[in-house]
Amino acid sequence: MLVGPARVFFMDEISTGLDSSTTLQIVNSMKQSINILGGTAVISLLQPAPETYMRFDDIILLSDGQIVFQGPREHVHEFFETIGFRCPERKGVADFLQEVTSWKDQHQYWVCHDKPYRFVTAMEFVDAFQSSQIGQELADELARPFDRSQNHPAALTTSKYGVSRKELLKSCIAREILLMKRNSFAYVFKSVQLLFLCVIATTVFLRSKMHRDSIMDGDIFMGALFFTELVMMFNSFSEISMTIDKLPVFYKQRDLLFFPAWAYALPTCILKILISFMEVSIWVFVNYYATGFDPNATRFFKQYLLLLLLTTQMASSQFRLMAALSRNLIIANTFGFFAFLVILSMGGFILSREYVKKWWKWGYWISPVMYLHNAISVNKFLGNNWNHVPLGSTEPLGMMILKSRGVFSEGKWYWIAIGALIGYIILFNILTSVALTYLNPPGKSQAIISEAILKQKHNTTKESIQISCDSHDEALSAAGKRDETRGNSASSDSLSRTEAVVKSNQENIILPFVPLSLTFLNIKYSVDMPQEMKTRGVSEDWLELLKGVSGAFRPGFLTALMGVSGAGKTTLLDVLAGRKTGGYIEGSIAVSGNPKKQETFARVSGYCEQNDIHSPSVTVYESALYSAWLRLPDEIDSNRRKIFVQRVLDLVELTSLFDALVGLPGVNGLAAEQRKRLTIAIELVANPSIIFMDEPTSGLDARAAAIVIRTVRNIVDTGRTVVCTIHQPSIDLFEAFDELYLMKRGGEEIYVGPIGYRSCHLINYFEGIDGVGKIMDGYNPATWVLEQTTSTQEVTVGVSFHDIYKNSEVFQRNKALIEELSTPLPGSKDIYFPTQYSRSYITQFVACLWKQSLSYWRNPPYVGIRFFFTAVLALMIGSMFWDLGSRRDGPQDIFNASGAMFISVILLGVQNSLAIQPVVAIERMIFYREKAAGMFSDLPSALAQVVVEILCIFIQSILYVLIVYPMIGFEWTVVKFFWYLFFMFFTLLYYTLLGMMFVAMTPNVHISGIFLVAFHLTSQLFCGTMVPRPSIPVWWRWFYWADPVAWSLYGLIASQYGDKHDKFDTGETLAEFLKRYLGYKHDFLPVVAVMVAVFPLCFALMYAIFMKVLHFQKR
Repeated sequence: MLVGPARVFFMDEISTGLDSSTTLQIVNSMKQSINILGGTAVISLLQPAPETYMRFDDIILLSDGQIVFQGPREHVHEFFETIGFRCPERKGVADFLQEVTSWKDQHQYWVCHDKPYRFVTAMEFVDAFQSSQIGQELADELARPFDRSQNHPAALTTSKYGVSRKELLKSCIAREILLMKRNSFAYVFKSVQLLFLCVIATTVFLRSKMHRDSIMDGDIFMGALFFTELVMMFNSFSEISMTIDKLPVFYKQRDLLFFPAWAYALPTCILKILISFMEVSIWVFVNYYATGFDPNATRFFKQYLLLLLLTTQMASSQFRLMAALSRNLIIANTFGFFAFLVILSMGGFILSREYVKKWWKWGYWISPVMYLHNAISVNKFLGNNWNHVPLGSTEPLGMMILKSRGVFSEGKWYWIAIGALIGYIILFNILTSVALTYLNPPGKSQAIISEAILKQKHNTTKESIQISCDSHDEALSAAGKRDETRGNSASSDSLSRTEAVVKSNQENIILPFVPLSLTFLNIKYSVDMPQEMKTRGVSEDWLELLKGVSGAFRPGFLTALMGVSGAGKTTLLDVLAGRKTGGYIEGSIAVSGNPKKQETFARVSGYCEQNDIHSPSVTVYESALYSAWLRLPDEIDSNRRKIFVQRVLDLVELTSLFDALVGLPGVNGLAAEQRKRLTIAIELVANPSIIFMDEPTSGLDARAAAIVIRTVRNIVDTGRTVVCTIHQPSIDLFEAFDELYLMKRGGEEIYVGPIGYRSCHLINYFEGIDGVGKIMDGYNPATWVLEQTTSTQEVTVGVSFHDIYKNSEVFQRNKALIEELSTPLPGSKDIYFPTQYSRSYITQFVACLWKQSLSYWRNPPYVGIRFFFTAVLALMIGSMFWDLGSRRDGPQDIFNASGAMFISVILLGVQNSLAIQPVVAIERMIFYREKAAGMFSDLPSALAQVVVEILCIFIQSILYVLIVYPMIGFEWTVVKFFWYLFFMFFTLLYYTLLGMMFVAMTPNVHISGIFLVAFHLTSQLFCGTMVPRPSIPVWWRWFYWADPVAWSLYGLIASQYGDKHDKFDTGETLAEFLKRYLGYKHDFLPVVAVMVAVFPLCFALMYAIFMKVLHFQKR
């Protein structure tokens, strides 16, 4: 934003994830820029350090949606003192301002001891401000109209965007080219996949095996053309996920008026022509002549033009439109595929034109595939190869084939199709631009809770406020300074005063646990040297991120792990917790003197990750209960487990959100600090002895951070070992820690020791180093020590803080402490558990099934849309193929009925496999965290996800069959109805499990979607619809038997018609025709049923294996 012409900046929470020193540098730079250039900046900060706060000129304080104070920073103290509140000496003013309006924290700042304290509401603060001199001056200034004579001519811009339309388009094109280069793997992968499909299709429709003697031969060529159409369109399906992935950035830049939507959409359309050129070239040049299409060069290039510039562009534009309208991957996959197959069904191949019902004629005429299919068929069958007249006929064979398939036979339809497809491309891109212009990103952050429960919680909260205030008074009288020998300050009033309240309940909260210490000696961690660094001349093979660090963490001590960004804090935590999935680790780690074993260590430790990954569709209480269910031993019965969970949630102050859904970060559900406390609760209910926390206050405001640290402090006071990485703590938060483990950039420790009362030990240590400046009064010690130990400061002072630490008394003390704690106590035993997991495999399965069931049935975009889609699809197919199942007069009637079955299998099956992928991808990230925590084995979790799908699919199958079976007119007998339901159920089941399997075997949904498309296209080629089994070349016939869709269609068609002996006009019976043309026999049904049931078992097993073996989370 700074590089643009803007002079007014609104900056929201810019310090998230940054250390306090970096935040200060940014604010200093902004202040200088504003002063020099004469701009205005309004910045919201979560936890500004005092020195950062002092850089601001004016302060705006909000509470309950109202302005409590707005004016010069110097007058803030004066205003609140007139009301009766004063900021303590060592309290950050910013922290004081955030807490003074809160009923939970306000009491501690009351200084009018001659008057009884009462809670001052936000409205009372507002009234006081408006009555103050600053408030009145502000009101007077706002009441005066703006003097237009002071208006600068350049103050208001006269154009909406910064540059001309031409420059906007050029910039967007350049950026899209860059994005395509950086996503080149996906495009290369798609091209390789297309080449693979092309080779298969070419060898299936090999010209040496393709004849041109009859209409049936023409049907096979028609199948080859239809498969080409299908591949060219379906190959663009990945546009949905690629488009949705880019939408968050687009919405931000659109709202900031970087560019209009059309300038964003048009480059994508234009540049994808180059991709289409490459993909269609692969297909046409390999497939056209090898299949035996007309060797005429004109027809070759007409087909190339039709496929290149039009078909792929039309499909890509359609899928991008679906993504822009849906803005959600699950919904876009569902409706994008639905729209695609609707136009495919109405295209004239699956259902011939003369059989289209009158109420579906409009669908036929608006289907782009109809125009494509007509054009490509006319271009093919009006060629010289099909111009001969068979015996007994008066017209060419090609014309007969076109008429038999209901295709318009005039040559003009090629050019009509060209115009129609160009029109659709323009229409879809215009609609995409309109959708991108007017639609906003879906969802907002909110806690989802039922109205009845909300009212109940509201009433409970009113009662708890009074109780809390009473308890707070007791805490004030009982709280005192903490022991200075523990190395901490008592100035953190909100922390120390809460202890009295919490400790009274700790005996009831704690389950038995063994306090454990953790020591590590000379830990080194390195990774392979990144290729980018090698190209810059770096010759080493490894990049060392940790350089021999050592330390000890003790029970009852809260340790802060600090350092500038890139110091290796999270890396050290991952190494100690055993969460690294790659790299090279050296050194020794001991737990209470015994060598650390990851299998047992996971049972006694907890890791609160920075990203707060949770299942979005379960409640706060259910999330904690699930963790306790799997991580507490069998000895803890259900009632004790539930009581323990409730008390832990009370400890982390989440009682009022028991029944709130967790939701997705930034979209819906819990706020950031609530999610952070839930992360802590989920680890705490496991009753661990050692807890690692990675930036538990990142992304939180000062008050929320104080709540989290207060929670952490309460946990430490139970006798646990807790280590936290922390970026920009206030004075209060920093001095709530007992010890500091300080690292510098490059992965070396520079101070490991006690913080001391009012940070005295830390300050004395660094002030004793020559060249280090004295800390100013009131300055945040955390910020000061980070500023004094930067790489730049080392060069300026001319010292190495790491070397100084290695030669210090503090280092010798730590060395002795490590040696002491690395030796097991007499009579102590190594950590041992009789089983790898806390609970049995059956309990793991039941718990996983319980959570998965809740997650699925509370996911309307997935389950609700699936059932809605199924009902709509059943009505659509039923009305499209109305009563065609009862007709058995000739082969075309069987083709129509089999077309209905084919489209049912493909529509529902592929939709299920696509819709499940984003769901499994989200759950996989949660699976990685839960598996690393030792909650369960791979098989119970995978099996639970499979079982929960079975019930959902069974309901889906019943819903579909009850609607479509009578509408198409299939025979109403118990046996035939059962067979139809049986084959549909297992078909939908293996399709769904197939989608899950591809997610498990690929790193992301883009690649899994590409694999899925390849499978679908290949299975449709060999399923018997486009090429009957007897006509498939011998070298590919094995693939037919390996194709699950082929078995499904075999079962559906043979169960309905395999035992019928109606005679056709040729004298051949229906059963004989099925055996001759399709290779189906009714007495083979039991084998078919077994095979259709085996495929889901295979896919489920492969899904479980891939989840166990493949790990795509890189740490």
